Amino acid sequence: MPSLWRTAGCWEMWSVGVDIDEGLWQGWSPPRPGGISMGVGRIVASGFRFGRPARIDAPIGRHYRCGERPVETGRTARRVSTACRPAIHPTATVWKLLGAPASRRLPRDQAGGSRIVPAAVSADRPRTRRTAPPVLVRQVRNGVEESVHRGDIVETDVNGRLLRALGDPDHVVNLRSCVKPFGMVSLIEAGGIEAFDLGPPELAIMASSHSGEDLHVRTLQGVYRRAGISQSLLACGAEKMPLDELTAARLARDGEKASPVRHMCSGQHSVFLLLCKLRGWEPDGYWLEEHPAQLAYRDVVARAFGTTTSKLRLGIDGCGIPTYAFPLRAIARAYAFLADPSAVAASDTRAPVAPALRTVRDAMLAHPEMVAGTRDRIDTSVMKALPDRLVSKGGMEALRGLAILAGPRGNGARVPASGMAIKIEDGDGYDRATWAATIEALRQAGVLSGQALRVLGRYHRPVETDPHGRVSAEAIPSFELAPLGELIR
Repeated sequence: MPSLWRTAGCWEMWSVGVDIDEGLWQGWSPPRPGGISMGVGRIVASGFRFGRPARIDAPIGRHYRCGERPVETGRTARRVSTACRPAIHPTATVWKLLGAPASRRLPRDQAGGSRIVPAAVSADRPRTRRTAPPVLVRQVRNGVEESVHRGDIVETDVNGRLLRALGDPDHVVNLRSCVKPFGMVSLIEAGGIEAFDLGPPELAIMASSHSGEDLHVRTLQGVYRRAGISQSLLACGAEKMPLDELTAARLARDGEKASPVRHMCSGQHSVFLLLCKLRGWEPDGYWLEEHPAQLAYRDVVARAFGTTTSKLRLGIDGCGIPTYAFPLRAIARAYAFLADPSAVAASDTRAPVAPALRTVRDAMLAHPEMVAGTRDRIDTSVMKALPDRLVSKGGMEALRGLAILAGPRGNGARVPASGMAIKIEDGDGYDRATWAATIEALRQAGVLSGQALRVLGRYHRPVETDPHGRVSAEAIPSFELAPLGELIR
């Protein structure tokens, strides 16, 4: 049913459609205060007020207030007619709908997405040219498509040159746990390896999102004993932890409550506690934005991404510490740097981070079981299937960074190191889209093939089974990484 919106004492009904690559589609949206924001594509709206038809057919790239007519600029010029006459309603707005050819899709409301804003606040919010992301994975049951997962994929070299991608390389996302390999550098630069006798397993787990298995707990507790700190200082919480189902079931059976050390982010939080111990900082409130440990961590993140701390966009992560937002191409570039820290020029602002980052990379490559877990964790599984070939690091809301080391690709030719960033639009609460898109992207990039691809088959096309073990549905990757010329700029 169409939406009905009561304004100025009358009922109004609007039909909205947008010309995009997939054709003209229709959706329903009520007016809102402000003006008509134009972005990519061409907006078409029609409706009825007191029985009179009204139509807008306007060009892209302009923000129209009610009653304003576009200037004739050739074939893109259209007319704004009675739909926005102040005499009818001075603040009526048709909101742009962009995306899949679905009948009712709301505008995106997140950083980097298509954002329609009222005229009163449009100056405070950037207007972008983002359309709906392409479909990456389709969920199919009995030959019928039940749902789709959209997203963006970007691969760059260490200098940020786009190699292949699909969707919007400039989509801004929160790093979440994908920041961990870079932040770990702060402890290494401070002398943490020497001070606390840290080996590769400890370094790997402090750059991880681990499953909370006994292996992980023992490793971290060994660090705490050597450093002389208490795990009770961890402020990451323990809700819904550990991630490992067998460990969680055992704890529940034994009546044991999970402690924060079993939280997937306890390794990262250990970095802050060790920095406090090393520098003589008070550990209370180490998770707060302006704590010295956070400032040290933030400085390293900024340098690893080739920017400054003043330009970082901060948010609060699920475990309570700050997180940082970057465009996908910047994340891919950072992971290319992780893949080959020596590839940056000496004059590059990232160069001072390179030696410590190489140490982090090598630790993660040597101990993939510390990066995620020993059971059913795609990051660990991919790294084991391709030993010494890539670092895979996932983050919440279906983000993944891949550091692909230099080596032969599908055609046998040796290719320099690169980085890949993959983001599933809907957050992928089932993991199926993240799994399928990751494996398929690596396959198309020539990184995965043959036996390694077969070993990872359950991640490539994840299946759903019924209570009797029968396959009832399958997630199928359905995309082709676009040539450079087809990317959204």
